[in-house]
Amino acid sequence: MADNDGSSAAEKLTFLLIGAGIGSVLALLFAPKSGRELRGDIADVTRRGLDAASEGAQTVGSKASELYGTGRERVSEAYGAAREKVAQGAEAVSDLAGRRKDQLAAAIEAGKQAYYEEKRKAGEIGRAAVEGEDA
Repeated sequence: MADNDGSSAAEKLTFLLIGAGIGSVLALLFAPKSGRELRGDIADVTRRGLDAASEGAQTVGSKASELYGTGRERVSEAYGAAREKVAQGAEAVSDLAGRRKDQLAAAIEAGKQAYYEEKRKAGEIGRAAVEGEDA
């Protein structure tokens, strides 16, 4: 009896209510009453069915509204958290890029200094060589 043929509880409840409605109508149709009484009974059952359907629709509507609000809240929170993480990541990348830029600028400046120093030394050596030939 534990077999589940894929029917959900909602489907089973729906079939139960449909069967109850059909049974009620058949009971009214085969009841020994006059036409006027029967029509009145059918109208009463129909009104009760409509009232129950209206209440069910209101319940479903309020539940859907509640779920929508909860879902919207959660999405908003997730969006805020993601936005904060992205901002933190962007700030970290910006800081790292700034440090790398400073390091690169320092390396370029050191390279320039080394170049000028070697150029100066080469100039002195060249002058010394020229002066040595003149002597």
